[in-house]
Amino acid sequence: MNLASGNADLIVLSGCSGGGKSTLLAEMARRGFQVREEAGRRVVREQMSIGGNALPWKDVLRFVELATWRAAKDFQTARLERRPVLFDRSVVDVVSDLDFKNIDTPPSLSRMLRACRYASEVFMVPPWRVLFQTDAERQKSFDEAKAEYLALVAAYRRLGYRVTEIPRKAVTERADFLVERIGRNAP
Repeated sequence: MNLASGNADLIVLSGCSGGGKSTLLAEMARRGFQVREEAGRRVVREQMSIGGNALPWKDVLRFVELATWRAAKDFQTARLERRPVLFDRSVVDVVSDLDFKNIDTPPSLSRMLRACRYASEVFMVPPWRVLFQTDAERQKSFDEAKAEYLALVAAYRRLGYRVTEIPRKAVTERADFLVERIGRNAP
């Protein structure tokens, strides 16, 4: 499925769990960029706080549904911004998890992939063992994170996005690279 490019100012940073996305996005926010937190992490925190089952290790389909709707809402509100917005993952990440786990994607979620079109270039944080760590919201091994990364790259490409890998460098150098690639100074 190769769709027309989307919204140039809605920029996705995706990739390996534990690869430094959150640190890089914090640096971008420090530089004045608008940043949207990963929808999946928010759903996990909420579900854990209420004892819910919509968790990727309990009810993956329900988790994906909630996270996709949250990511779509973030997309819609970001479209109203008058400057670039950086996303920690996107609707593509959430929905592609079903494919990765060999679970059929409900039609409503497939429609979300077509409706929420981000900038045509997606930035990927590759697996980097030195940065990798697990926590209560991320319960994956490094090997699982690498497999997830490859599946994400394939999903973005299949949907017509151009994938650019962020180099394994210090966070300030990664941020400089990202600023240079998106062609904007700090807003």
